[in-house]
Amino acid sequence: MREYTEGTKTIVKKVICNQCGKEIKIDDSTASAEWLAVDKSWGYFSGKDGETHSFDLCEECYDKLIRGFVLPATVEEQNELL
Repeated sequence: MREYTEGTKTIVKKVICNQCGKEIKIDDSTASAEWLAVDKSWGYFSGKDGETHSFDLCEECYDKLIRGFVLPATVEEQNELL
């Protein structure tokens, strides 16, 4: 769950993990930890047609989620460019 600076929908003030409720602190618009942000707009022929669902997961809850996958998530290493 994201909380925004009053009067805006762009400046994130606070992020709370929807699964465990842990707060991910934001300092000067920079997060002190990584998290997964999901915004899904459901389309035609779904049971959620016309709805947009949003949630945030801390890294620990993300790890728990993907451990339950039958097929593992694809993981690729990122290399820094010098």
